[in-house]
Amino acid sequence: MPVTSDAPDREADATGSETEGEPTLPVNELFYSLQGEGKLAGTPSVFVRTSGCNLRCWFCDSYHTSWEPTHATMTVDEILAKVDDHDANHVVVTGGEPLVHDAVAVLLDRLAEAGHHVTVETNGTIHRDVPIDLASVSPKLASSTPTAERDPKGNGEWADRHEARRLDVDTLARFVEDYETQLKFVVSDESDVRELDDLVSRVRDAADVPVPDEDVLLMPEGATRERLAETRERVADLAMEYGYRFTPRLHVTLWNDAPET
Repeated sequence: MPVTSDAPDREADATGSETEGEPTLPVNELFYSLQGEGKLAGTPSVFVRTSGCNLRCWFCDSYHTSWEPTHATMTVDEILAKVDDHDANHVVVTGGEPLVHDAVAVLLDRLAEAGHHVTVETNGTIHRDVPIDLASVSPKLASSTPTAERDPKGNGEWADRHEARRLDVDTLARFVEDYETQLKFVVSDESDVRELDDLVSRVRDAADVPVPDEDVLLMPEGATRERLAETRERVADLAMEYGYRFTPRLHVTLWNDAPET
């Protein structure tokens, strides 16, 4: 996925920085499309995709924000100006893992002040006290760990770090307590659903608010139409069997793995 082509070319550290006193973020993509997943699938949206992640899922569909992070550096003002170029109230702040960046708090404050409805796509390992209209939390199951056999780079060097970081039940509980939250899981087979079923029970025990089944979404693994065709029917059947919600990957169905979709 390319860096947004007309963004200024500056360097930034992994957590964002400042340019002449202005907070900046590493932005991999900034584009207008339809939300492809979750409760708001089909909603016209502006996507701000930051670069950098604290995990390394082997199947990551945003490879150039995690395994080989690339980005332009944009100030928050520049990001807001690009968002305003599009007639969409819904903004999706995604990654990578956007909440690793300190400056994302400034961006979220400013988006809220401008009246945008904001979804934050997060792996649920980092909680910040920021305005979020919908926390789209995707906890990573054991099947996401990049073992040597599955590591895109072929060496498995991230396996231990990923496994140690991928889940934090207390942080997940804070998300469901503080925000409207959807728990969105990438699923390949029934073993994934049994694992997430246990995790949802643990989050329910830890949280002071209910976590209804309709807020738990099963999403088929696949970043291409071909792979999605192999997984989605099985995942739909599992959603019906376990009583959870199925979410499509609308952007993959429409545009395959094209960038900025």
